[in-house]
Amino acid sequence: MHLTSEAILRVEGLRKAFRSGKSDLVLFENLSFQVAQGEMLAIVGESGAGKSTLLHILGALDRASQGDVYCAHLRLNSLSDDAAAEFRNRELGFVWQFHYLLPEFTALENVAMPLLLQGRPWREVQTEALRWLGEVGLELRAQHRSGELSGGEQQRVALARALITQPRILLADEPTGDLDNRTADSVFDLIARLHRDCRLTSLIATHNLGFARRCPRVLRLQGGRVEEIAPEALAV
Repeated sequence: MHLTSEAILRVEGLRKAFRSGKSDLVLFENLSFQVAQGEMLAIVGESGAGKSTLLHILGALDRASQGDVYCAHLRLNSLSDDAAAEFRNRELGFVWQFHYLLPEFTALENVAMPLLLQGRPWREVQTEALRWLGEVGLELRAQHRSGELSGGEQQRVALARALITQPRILLADEPTGDLDNRTADSVFDLIARLHRDCRLTSLIATHNLGFARRCPRVLRLQGGRVEEIAPEALAV
């Protein structure tokens, strides 16, 4: 895949603080970095360092206390709630540590949900959802509800659901955190393949330094600051 140097995400002077009694608890401040179109970037750091909060801000699910995030030339902090929702639906795919599948629906219906919410007809949506289940190797599990699927299968369904809208950016927050090592490895392999095949820009927050080492670029959140480190410098 041809990578360009064009920045699809630009973070400038980002600060996030929470009110704690009479003072502010500063999670991080003065974060500045860029992500080029087509990059696969790992974000590492200890629990509580702010990885999830940073992803939420980059995904327009939360607002920074200070600073700006630009996606292409769109300033996310300036968006209304409706405009932020439209931006997320158009540009982003999200995968979380917990799959958040709807238990009363089948795998097919869960994957189809984002397109159904856009008002597209079921016949068209069903075909597309089946195609995406095939992409993650679960076309034979289409009619199974989430409780009938293994943890790895549930996360594969969640990944298909995240990508059915054909987003440009994938935000993944500890996507293998609830899985055993072997299953986690296969899910990470799948994310890497889909990143390449779908020409995504992917940001993956992870505690798994072995997976982070496989990403071409790594940012570490530590002590409220961000630093870029070489993947091979991570101790596994």
